[in-house]
Amino acid sequence: MGEELAGKVAIVTGGAGGIGRATVERFVEEGARIVIADIDVNAGASLAAELGDVAAFKQTDVADPEQMQALVDFTVDQFGGLHVMFNNAGIASSMVRFLHEDLADFDRVMHVNVLGVMLGSQHAARHMKTHGGGSIINCASIAGMKAGSGLVTYRASKAAVIHLTRSIAVDLAQYQIRVNAIAPGNIHTGMTGYDMDAVVRFTQPLPRQGRSEDVAEAVVYLASERSAQITGVVLPVDGGTTAGPPASQVKLMLSASSQPGN
Repeated sequence: MGEELAGKVAIVTGGAGGIGRATVERFVEEGARIVIADIDVNAGASLAAELGDVAAFKQTDVADPEQMQALVDFTVDQFGGLHVMFNNAGIASSMVRFLHEDLADFDRVMHVNVLGVMLGSQHAARHMKTHGGGSIINCASIAGMKAGSGLVTYRASKAAVIHLTRSIAVDLAQYQIRVNAIAPGNIHTGMTGYDMDAVVRFTQPLPRQGRSEDVAEAVVYLASERSAQITGVVLPVDGGTTAGPPASQVKLMLSASSQPGN
């Protein structure tokens, strides 16, 4: 691996597992020093110990303003600065259909998925503004780009992250702070408990199962100087799902529409 992030200090929220952990590991491989923020103390502390002196763990609830400020302060004290903020922490909502949704998890999902991104971006940007700028990367989802049934609160929260990203990208650009989002799709994580193989087969043009490591590569790009002229962008990491259905499914639809009686 190279040294794309040599000299950089980064925070990854939700960094103890899944996409967060994969990104933490890639950041370290690229020369960054990293603070892992998570509510899972055992997993976060274990990962930091595994990575050595270039990593530290800070237990953090991203929906708590005081804890987010403490996270930034801890990072600056520990490593002398903050150049990259990856607002990755997120939770899923109920998968029931809308008419049966009691919205009991609405407040917590919105607090973690939306307020957490706002707080992380704001507290990081306040430091970056007076220290030469930086890169903020938010974790959205293709669920926030494409409509669908179920997961209504989650979809709404990720759509909010997308619009928030674009809005603060404009607001912060004068300070040399770039703000972008990634939109993973069909990636196995702790939140994806459905039949991923069937989803990939019927909705994703690339016949390849995406991995957390694929998303981490995109985050490294947006964190590095290779993306110095990119801000306000939402980058899907979804095997082409947001572009359209697989050719095989289009062929089936065309075949069905050409049958007599249609």
